[in-house]
Amino acid sequence: MKIVLIGIQGAGKSTQGAMLSEKYEIPYLSSGHIFRQMATEKTELGRWLKETLNAGALVPDDTTLEVVSEYIHKPEYVKGFILDGFPRTVPQAEAFGNNVDFVVFLAVSDKAALERISGRVSDREDETVTAIEKRIALFHEKTKPVIEYYKAQGKLVQVNGEVSVDEVFQQIVDQLDTAN
Repeated sequence: MKIVLIGIQGAGKSTQGAMLSEKYEIPYLSSGHIFRQMATEKTELGRWLKETLNAGALVPDDTTLEVVSEYIHKPEYVKGFILDGFPRTVPQAEAFGNNVDFVVFLAVSDKAALERISGRVSDREDETVTAIEKRIALFHEKTKPVIEYYKAQGKLVQVNGEVSVDEVFQQIVDQLDTAN
């Protein structure tokens, strides 16, 4: 099973990704984690990624596609995956093609997302208020059309992400198990 998690920063994608990974016994992969790891490398790409992420900007489509495609072709992803943070634009979704069975949209308001993020302790340089606000704006501008793209394909599963972690998980599992 190939699942994509979509939601605004602070929607709970990492939490749900880990829980779904355990339930369905498929690996969880976050593009954000990949990019943050690469940003620590003392390379030209690493330094550029660090600047891009800290500014709250999106990594360009071609770079994102190359990195994510390379990862999901590793042997551990042959049975499927849970992917968080990709695709973030319609061109990425189109280029990714039929590599997705379900897209789970964790619907959370901007206000709830900001409250969640500001309430957690983080030393990440890319979680400043300015960077977070920019990413929220980018989500509405670039990623909301991705939701419509997958909805038109009949692959979208939307859940209320503002209830408890366990309730969100149950909503996802109920819909995936019914559709699968």
